[in-house]
Amino acid sequence: MSIAFIFPGQGSQSVGMGADLAQAFAAAREVFQEVDDALGQKLFALMKEGPESDLTLTENAQPALMAVSLAVARVLEKEFGIGIDRAAFVAGHSLGEYSALAAAGSITLADTARLLKLRGQAMQRAVPVGEGAMASLIGPKTDLALAEAAAAAGSEVGVCVVANDNNNGNVVISGDKAAVDKAIEKAKELGARAIPLNVSAPFHCPLMRPAADEMAEALARTTIVSPRAPLVANITAGPVHDPDIIRGLLVEQVTGRVRWRESMIWLAGEGGVTRFAEAGAGKVLSGMAKRIAPDAEATPLNSPADLEAFAKSL
Repeated sequence: MSIAFIFPGQGSQSVGMGADLAQAFAAAREVFQEVDDALGQKLFALMKEGPESDLTLTENAQPALMAVSLAVARVLEKEFGIGIDRAAFVAGHSLGEYSALAAAGSITLADTARLLKLRGQAMQRAVPVGEGAMASLIGPKTDLALAEAAAAAGSEVGVCVVANDNNNGNVVISGDKAAVDKAIEKAKELGARAIPLNVSAPFHCPLMRPAADEMAEALARTTIVSPRAPLVANITAGPVHDPDIIRGLLVEQVTGRVRWRESMIWLAGEGGVTRFAEAGAGKVLSGMAKRIAPDAEATPLNSPADLEAFAKSL
């Protein structure tokens, strides 16, 4: 069995996430305390108690989701003896790429928390609220080609690009609000359903350039080492382990496309992965894995029972 640990991105957050892990395992409590200390805020209390409106803020959601993912990874290692080196590869969706690198020992937990806090703040600063938009194009006719055609139509009036190629049937576009609105009209003409997303900024598009510049400065000051398992990067949909290349890809990722469908295809194909273990909140990526790589097993890991069952299966 060849395993890839995959780490969720924004949208998987919910009030109460991580609470059962903290109650069951000292190792999880350690992670949440380390993140609180690194940020100088009571993030875990917000995760447990809400309000949801505060947890959903990008600058809180990003480090919070990473904290849950790292709690899972720490518990697997300390309580069950399953280290990240059991994985053939790691990968993460958008901010989950930071979680993957932290779990693989490439960036320290404290540095990762601070980077994600900054990343959320920088993304929010890059575009005033209301000027940008994102939309999910869904349905059996939806694929990358349809989304690119819709984005091209939107580009006639502003910035509009494919932001997340999640899987066939689910592709996200991002850009100026007027451009995304026009792209939605085109997508509907082409047979897709289009759902505007409730986000505070247009992520993974050229409008995020100021945020990418801020992240470049922060990452230049951050120590990054080779991960204990190769990272399959969002930008390249292929494996990488060189720290300098990883640093550059994390900057590109702010404005670039999340090539998740291609990443999963590579993992299940050339990467030889037969089992995906989703470490963190929710089970969105497990669902995508089952659609993209139906011959591989996909297991969400976010509760004590999940972790115990996973450990026994190995």
